[in-house]
Amino acid sequence: MSCLFCKMVSGEIPVTRLYDDADCMAFADIHPQAPVHVLVIPKEHLQSTAHAEASHGPLLGKLMAAAAVVAKGQGLSGGYRLVVNTGDDGGQTVGHLHVHVLGGRHMGWPPG
Repeated sequence: MSCLFCKMVSGEIPVTRLYDDADCMAFADIHPQAPVHVLVIPKEHLQSTAHAEASHGPLLGKLMAAAAVVAKGQGLSGGYRLVVNTGDDGGQTVGHLHVHVLGGRHMGWPPG
């Protein structure tokens, strides 16, 4: 399998897991855009939200719940932003669904 995040899930590429359960895991982004920038991914390969189907509903819910746990664990009690980029035009750079948890500073709007 050539997916970078799948290799992290399998342990082929070592990563420090900030969160780990049966369905999701989280780790620090290597190019942080905020003082806290963590990626939360499903362990099941799903390329993007554009590839999600109704059957993925429970997994998508678990992904959002895991992001909330990560934010709390990172001390983001003042708020945070969740970002999901989809496809090339949406800024997705790894073809495996992931949620960015960004915090530790004020987030402006519009995000850009």
